Amino acid sequence: MSNAQSSSQSTRAPVGSQISIIRPDDWHLHVRDNEALKAVVPFTAKQCGRAIIMPNLTPPVTTTEQAGAYQQAILNAVGKNSDFKPLMTLYLTDSTPAKEIKNAVASGIISAVKLYPAGATTNSDAGVTDIKKCYQTLEMMQTLGLPLLVHGEVTSQDIDIFDREKIFIDQRLKTLVKDFPELKVVFEHITTADAADFVTESSPYVAATITAHHLLMNRNDMLVGGIKPHHYCLPVLKRETHRETLVKAAISGNSKFFMGTDSAPHSKHNKETACGCAGMFTAFAAIELYTEAFDKAGALDKLEQFSSLNGPLFYGLDANSDKITLQREKWTVPDSYPFGDDVIIPLRAGKTINWKLV
Repeated sequence: MSNAQSSSQSTRAPVGSQISIIRPDDWHLHVRDNEALKAVVPFTAKQCGRAIIMPNLTPPVTTTEQAGAYQQAILNAVGKNSDFKPLMTLYLTDSTPAKEIKNAVASGIISAVKLYPAGATTNSDAGVTDIKKCYQTLEMMQTLGLPLLVHGEVTSQDIDIFDREKIFIDQRLKTLVKDFPELKVVFEHITTADAADFVTESSPYVAATITAHHLLMNRNDMLVGGIKPHHYCLPVLKRETHRETLVKAAISGNSKFFMGTDSAPHSKHNKETACGCAGMFTAFAAIELYTEAFDKAGALDKLEQFSSLNGPLFYGLDANSDKITLQREKWTVPDSYPFGDDVIIPLRAGKTINWKLV
């Protein structure tokens, strides 16, 4: 790091300051498929060395063979001149066989398995209805060292949407990590102080990703002054006290927390409708948004560990070998980006971001 503050107690970096960090990775990313894939994945390939690719397509990616075909489609969309590596995942269902986990690990293609509670989010209808049905598969994952990535929300209609992450911890996650103490578990896109505390207090086998938008925004940003559909995501934005705790976790230096954008692109039509899709598109400026969050917290010196070191450490990989440079410079986000036959509205469309990739 150069020409910027190096103390978490310092004020924000002055305009024109630059920082250089090891190239980051995105440990939670949606890139869709077909024309939508071609529109969005180059943004991540420009910034990140690797990304964990979510498997919730229609139909979902449930086999190693499907994941291999999806990986090739991503590489084709990125182009031959990129060193970007998509890390593939399988979509866990009630009937995922343990032998598929053996195939996945033997292939070298699969980096993790994703648990969606059925009905929890976009394209999750084929997800898990009862985690007990997956215990034989989870046992194989624990034996072979394949991580489980968890969307941590209960789906019961009688549970308030703002409480679903906390209830999931109490009713599901505590039991899961107790029953499989050496299974690597990533609590995805955590949004509450309850989740941050759970991860901090759990064994080294439990980690978490945190999005840029949950570091920068609270539920007022979605609801005050009119409902903002492009700020609607799952899990939803929470109270300011939760955002503050997430920031503290991200800048703490604790290796259990790392970057996962949960960038989830949907067309403008599918967001601005009577029943809009959940997800924010942030991949176009992922590292800039994280840098802004760390700058606001006076913790730019912690950014590299969170974005570039902690994730590889948990997954047993080397950090990327090259670096990127960012400059504190305001720039205006485009109103939209092409997205197949429609457009996608990025986070902060028409507004400014305070850091820019050089």
